[in-house]
Amino acid sequence: MKVIAFPRTLQGTGASRRLRIAGQTPGIVYGGTSAPVNIALDHNALYHALKKETFHSSILDLEIEGKVEQVLLRDFQVHAYKQLVLHVDFQRVDASQKLHTKVPLHFINAEISPAVKLSAGIISHVQSELDVSCLPKDLPEFVEVDLAKLEIGQSIHLADLKLPNGVNAVSQENLTIATASVPAGKVEAAGEAAAGETPEAK
Repeated sequence: MKVIAFPRTLQGTGASRRLRIAGQTPGIVYGGTSAPVNIALDHNALYHALKKETFHSSILDLEIEGKVEQVLLRDFQVHAYKQLVLHVDFQRVDASQKLHTKVPLHFINAEISPAVKLSAGIISHVQSELDVSCLPKDLPEFVEVDLAKLEIGQSIHLADLKLPNGVNAVSQENLTIATASVPAGKVEAAGEAAAGETPEAK
């Protein structure tokens, strides 16, 4: 994914405000062996890019005055109530150095799992993203969580995930990723039915 940026020489609150009025968003590129560079980006292009999942979890090609370098989106600030991106941070990526970042989790096959198909259960996504460590070339856009065998009362944990080659989870804990349970209303209904049968049993 390619991002076009322009060098930004003027700094400060006033300069940033003028940039935003002109339809641009101030930002910065840092990391690696080069000095940090202040940049400006087209606001509308950036705003729409931020809506895409891959923009947050992929290596981006950032072009500044014809020179392209690989970066990761590290942070961005948005206005409290306006559809306005106030600032964006990118970190340079070194192809030979492992990076630490978050990737989204994609949950698949919920509809064919025993929990849903046989028990009309509800699957709760406990985690929506995963902290990983890997070389830039190995960074996945997402990690799949296969729910096909999940049954009521069971959970899927970090150890159950099949991570791509070269990708390691950062967490030392065996995190719970997803759980399957009976809907609350169904549990209550079952409890009431059992209570109603008690006198007859006696």
